[in-house]
Amino acid sequence: MAVTKTASAENLDEKREHAAWVCDRLDDEYGTLQWRSHGEPLGALVMTILSQHTSDKNSERAYDNLREAFPTWDEVRVAETLEIADAIRSGGLANAKAPRIKNVLTEIHDKTGATHLEFLRPMPTEDAKRYLLSFHGVGPKTMACVLMFSLGRPVLPVDTHVFRVSHRLGLIEKRIGEAKAHDALESLIEPERVYAFHVHMIRHGRRICVAQKPRCGVCPLANRCDYYRAGGVMGDTAPTELPPVETRHGMSDTQIET
Repeated sequence: MAVTKTASAENLDEKREHAAWVCDRLDDEYGTLQWRSHGEPLGALVMTILSQHTSDKNSERAYDNLREAFPTWDEVRVAETLEIADAIRSGGLANAKAPRIKNVLTEIHDKTGATHLEFLRPMPTEDAKRYLLSFHGVGPKTMACVLMFSLGRPVLPVDTHVFRVSHRLGLIEKRIGEAKAHDALESLIEPERVYAFHVHMIRHGRRICVAQKPRCGVCPLANRCDYYRAGGVMGDTAPTELPPVETRHGMSDTQIET
């Protein structure tokens, strides 16, 4: 007797094929990308905390000021919370972010006896996910940023741009929410394409598939986009200048969960 696929398995295969097509079109539009490390993992974690509700420029300045004031993570860990807040003031919400940074560094030191995350490098990805998610205030998006940007793991951060564009394309349902969207999208994207998919989707979401009045008329994905085929907004112009996608610390506009 021939074995037939279930409807859910067929639907998953269709979505994976659709996701591969999207990756191809985004590569054509924005160029192919190869993963490169954006620094050590603890720095990536702190940078993600600093990126909450602020611009890339401000969070980068705050990170640089923090490292200038406290050259080692142990110095940050033992510093007074007010001193940390003063160092990161330019990033906004310093009084909320400073205790979060100090608490995470303290937790890491209490668990391991050291203030770094280098031990994550040989750790299996699922174990590394669980470890990072064990910290208060670290959710799927923050965890994924650390593992993908710093360690090159095929773990997909889903920010507002990635979520919006993926939903409009029909890769995920809106009701799934951003937290569960990480695993759902990861299951559709080939591991070696996760990094480029994330970066390209942010660029596409900023440049063409914007939240209000998306520029469907110049979108290379329009002919397989659920939103467009359902009568989504038409636009026929692209911006004259392409916004930057990544900061030199590698966090783009992905923000930490609250």
